[in-house]
Amino acid sequence: MAGLFALSMTAEAQTKDGGITEQMVRQIQQVQKPQQRAMFNAMASNKIDDLAKNFEAQRQLDTYFSVETPKQSITDQKQSGRCWMFSGMNVLRSNFAQRKDSTLGFIPAETKVNLEFSQDYLFFWDQLEKANLFLQGVIDNADKSLDDTRVQFFFKSPINDGGTFCGVADLADKYGLVPREAMPETYSAENTSKMATIMKSVLRQQGLKLRDMVTAKKSKKDIQAAKTEMLGEVYRLLSMTLGEPLKQFTYAYKDKEGKSLAPAHQYTPKEFFREVVGEKINGTFVMVMNDPRRPYHQTYEVEYDRHTYDGHNWKYLNLPMDEIEQLAIAALKDGRKMYSSYDVGKQLDRQRGYCALDNFDYESLFQTQFTMDKAQRIATFDSGSTHAMTLTAVDLDEQGKARKWKVENSWGATWGQQGCLIMTDEWFREFMFRLVVDKKYVPADMLKMAEQKPIMVMPEDPLFQMDE
Repeated sequence: MAGLFALSMTAEAQTKDGGITEQMVRQIQQVQKPQQRAMFNAMASNKIDDLAKNFEAQRQLDTYFSVETPKQSITDQKQSGRCWMFSGMNVLRSNFAQRKDSTLGFIPAETKVNLEFSQDYLFFWDQLEKANLFLQGVIDNADKSLDDTRVQFFFKSPINDGGTFCGVADLADKYGLVPREAMPETYSAENTSKMATIMKSVLRQQGLKLRDMVTAKKSKKDIQAAKTEMLGEVYRLLSMTLGEPLKQFTYAYKDKEGKSLAPAHQYTPKEFFREVVGEKINGTFVMVMNDPRRPYHQTYEVEYDRHTYDGHNWKYLNLPMDEIEQLAIAALKDGRKMYSSYDVGKQLDRQRGYCALDNFDYESLFQTQFTMDKAQRIATFDSGSTHAMTLTAVDLDEQGKARKWKVENSWGATWGQQGCLIMTDEWFREFMFRLVVDKKYVPADMLKMAEQKPIMVMPEDPLFQMDE
């Protein structure tokens, strides 16, 4: 009887002020459609995408591009969220291929160098820097309650493997680069989930200790000493999973057949960075975004959402898609690949490596409508930047307008179009969000806009999530 009484009380509580009543259930049940049974039978035994696939859209895929940058080997981030790093490094090695004739006089300009940077090396420093960003953020906000939004921001995700091109710039400028052969991927680099779970627990414990020290009014010197000791533990754990980062290495440039092109040379990571990239990355690019919720031609900056505590917040110039496309076309015509990010899961035909708005007809399958525009999808968390890829080609019509685009992905060479993804211009406009462009392709008026005082936005904003 006690159980029945409790059930009765629960049911009664659920019908008050907005709950579902028995009358509402009857009304809901009346709007079910006759063919629903047939659709249930189909969906019970099949993938939704298989049933929603638009057969009329399965025409032969046009793979011609009027403007295409030189091809390079396709990478694979495996089971990790490091797409931002893979895309950023793809851009750096593509830039190197264009300038090696002036930086590597000992290698003929026409020779193709097979160069790939070590993601494992830079990922180590990324994780250590993010750990420091968390610990210092905890110290900076230790006077606030654990219920405070900013404190919860840090403790909810004290470390992660997502990011943006700003992270590549800050980390490579600070720590340099090494070739993949010198520090290859480990299992935990390619499969980050378990390592991340352990690191988050360690950092949360450390964060609580630092808060207690601030509450106990310990000196700033003692608090910083404790933080340094904690980072020593983080460094040790990262060394066990990723390997300790190289301080020096010996390397010989090779062609695609693996033949050495010159005698081996000894480098430090910073020396290698200067040889293949230059003095620095920061200051050479502008990051633009398309966010129709906010005024265009205004810069925005995301507080606290960066890779290094002493580095750069994300800073974007918000532009209409027409202007973003013109920037991209100008760079591609000059052979420059670009970091770009998308909501890649929307209308993605994985088998063909193709994104088009009509790949899947969910409206007909479910007999419903999806009416939100891009701004509404962003505002309601229905869409946002989820994945970074390297923009590599565009197909232009007779008027110079884009028909379709191609990106190098980091899901392996056997995926999609030999590791690449083709997207229609209509899809590109709806689900493309960020683009990193070298300043020399940005008009003077836009450069001036990019330098204006940014409007600060909070990292909880739907659009300002890290690319994975």
